[in-house]
Amino acid sequence: MRRILSFAGQVRKPIIILAASVLFAAFFGSPAHAIERVKVEVPVHEYKLDNGLKVLVKQDKRAPIAVMQLWYKVGSSYEYGGITGVSHVLEHMMFKGTQKYPAGEFNRIIAENGAEDNAFTGSDYTAYYQIIAADRLEVAMELESDRMRNLTLPPAEFKKELEVVKEERRWRTEDKPTAVTAEQFDAVAYTNSPYQNPIIGWMTDLNAMKIEDLKAWYERWYAPNNATLVVVGDVDPDKVYELAKKYYGPIKPTDNILPPKPQTEVEQKGLRTVKVKAPAELPYLMMGYKVPGMMEAKDKWEPYALEMLASILDGGNSSRLSKELVRGKAIAAEASAWYSGYGRMSEIFGLSGMPTKGEKLETIKTALLEQVEKLKNELVTTDELARVKASVIASEIYERDSQRHQASLLGSLETVGLGYKLADEYVDNILAVTPEQIQSVAKKYLIEDRLTIAELDPLPIDPNKPKNEPRFER
Repeated sequence: MRRILSFAGQVRKPIIILAASVLFAAFFGSPAHAIERVKVEVPVHEYKLDNGLKVLVKQDKRAPIAVMQLWYKVGSSYEYGGITGVSHVLEHMMFKGTQKYPAGEFNRIIAENGAEDNAFTGSDYTAYYQIIAADRLEVAMELESDRMRNLTLPPAEFKKELEVVKEERRWRTEDKPTAVTAEQFDAVAYTNSPYQNPIIGWMTDLNAMKIEDLKAWYERWYAPNNATLVVVGDVDPDKVYELAKKYYGPIKPTDNILPPKPQTEVEQKGLRTVKVKAPAELPYLMMGYKVPGMMEAKDKWEPYALEMLASILDGGNSSRLSKELVRGKAIAAEASAWYSGYGRMSEIFGLSGMPTKGEKLETIKTALLEQVEKLKNELVTTDELARVKASVIASEIYERDSQRHQASLLGSLETVGLGYKLADEYVDNILAVTPEQIQSVAKKYLIEDRLTIAELDPLPIDPNKPKNEPRFER
């Protein structure tokens, strides 16, 4: 639920569940009806193979399809200095063939069966998925299980794919001033947390990467005892389990998977700032406070209060930033807030803004800080909080209509170590948040000693520089 890198791009803003409360009323009549619908949960069937593979199956018969996802407990936060980006490069190489299915065969067979497939790399996991007709699930199961331990990793394909990843980095980050600012922000905000490194890797590490680095990474982490298989759709759970035993059961576990050493972020001792100079039309500002996530919060309500705080600031057109900075004072071309507490380690409560033409960046910074101070000094009204809660719950209902979302929720929670059952507690925990708790986390965590600020100082744009169009399709 935090940063993810895939063919679709890098998500700077974690998933924050938002929707318009008017839709809530239109579709469900009242919060009570919506909450009742959320709580009518289809059970998740949990299995475990002898080799350590965990299998989660959830039946959803609304469409004759199945979403299958295989989650590995490895991502960029597992990487050490000198090999950043190796998890993402390996994700690319997973499509380059095994002894049984040479390069191109995986995608060809999936396409012939009318299915969709892809993958994504995050800070805390790497996942591969197929969306396929339920009666053809076995096809996807066989293909995915085969590449768990049987990649050929041909050097020529690695050399070519590494250049694809470098081009991807140039297009997604280096040619986008806001992305460069975000990358520099992370590098300064974190001292020793591996979240300081970009998922796609630093270019110097990509330039020095060898095929041996990938082989060692693959052999260490890609094993049944480091993975969770998730299937959601029009399936029989016991039959899915039998398929899992058939295709994954024979795969031997590895004995060299050790939990990564704790990398608890050291306490920040004061305000940190960074200025970034890059060609851009407008300046840009990122601000972030160190806050706890679900894993380390001593009071389990705090992450939910922080999520509600983010939703109050940036929860659609009626949110404070949109209403007061973008439309009201018209000083911001855009303004946002975000928080996700679902990572392995503590993260950031973030704010960002871009001024309208003619406005100074300092004006946006002052306005954002004023919004933070207001949350510290004034309780959120009951009406505003009720409206935001309604939006959050409404969006949760819409999201659960998606089989892919259901699978992603189960897989991500299980993989980071929070456990998939946490999803069932979400609505109750959001409803329990009080105005006093929101004020409490604002006062406790949104303070200068926890704050990092990154400012983009625009340089002139070269009119003769050709636009770098993406050409990194797998």
